[in-house]
Amino acid sequence: MTHLRRRTWAGTVISAAVLAAVSLLALQGCAPAAPAEAVTSTAPVLSLPTAEHAYQSYLTASDAAAAIGDQQLALAVVTGVQWTQVKSQYTALATQGTPVPRYRYGTPRFYVPALAGYPEWFLVAVPRQTDAGGHLSAPVNTLMLFTRADTKAIWSLSGSAVLDQPLPPLAADRNGYAVDVSTTDPSLLMRPDVVGATQAAVVDEGLASPAAAVVGGGSQTTGLYAAQAAQARSQTARGLQYQWLLQGVPYPQFQLRTADGGALTLYGMFLDVTTEHPNLAAGPPIPIPAAAVPVLAAPDEIGRHSVYVNWTYEFAAIDPPATAPNAKIQVIASQGVATYAQAS
Repeated sequence: MTHLRRRTWAGTVISAAVLAAVSLLALQGCAPAAPAEAVTSTAPVLSLPTAEHAYQSYLTASDAAAAIGDQQLALAVVTGVQWTQVKSQYTALATQGTPVPRYRYGTPRFYVPALAGYPEWFLVAVPRQTDAGGHLSAPVNTLMLFTRADTKAIWSLSGSAVLDQPLPPLAADRNGYAVDVSTTDPSLLMRPDVVGATQAAVVDEGLASPAAAVVGGGSQTTGLYAAQAAQARSQTARGLQYQWLLQGVPYPQFQLRTADGGALTLYGMFLDVTTEHPNLAAGPPIPIPAAAVPVLAAPDEIGRHSVYVNWTYEFAAIDPPATAPNAKIQVIASQGVATYAQAS
């Protein structure tokens, strides 16, 4: 298997226990998303009632858009990773003639950091059910990240991810606010701005990567590597070449302090996958994954040389405190959608 190596590493890792691994990762690191740095402002600290109102306003607008399949209305209340995913989902559903799913939400838990500047943001943890004509799916615990860039912007859903393990307790200050964490916080196992790159190294190389020493196994780390490696073996058996690369996105990431001194980190990533005939020579059409067909650059494209698919993910990971013995980064939530494809 030919494998891509197009990363640039950013950031310094403080923990001596992982310094050697980071030195190697520097050769293949994924450029992290731009940090969310607050701009000095006279705006008041974000209040819980404001967050609750923003959340309810989003639910109302999103459901109204889903009820009539209005993509523009749906896109008006999302941003960042969520905008990219929603656009692709509406396009795919329209292509297939499938109604847009509607959701029912349980009791939300709000985590509102005490920010006196912009961007403003808060997190909601809530059970969510898909409503298919009155038939409800089993509830899934979902994280929903809301942001507002400045005073002229509306509150928008920036990213959402489904938890595959319990959300650990988050810290609160004496006034009950969640505690914001800098993307360069040195008290953690890894600086938050390199958590995505560290996860990516394991997704690309599996347990052979030095990053495996500081990243826990799971569906979105070693599991995602195993799935991609299996696909590579399958394509190689057909005489094709298969490559994949998990890399950063140009969107801010956000962090909250956990009760044990670690951090919950929320960030987006791209997964790029390419299947091609050797040397890009013309050959029999390469099958296009079903999830990617609706997002082809042109609907009549045929992969006689190659097929490229981009997936956009939102992840949530726990970055433990640097002092925790034998601790590893744990990716605890994800949501991924095929957002672009091209066949040539």
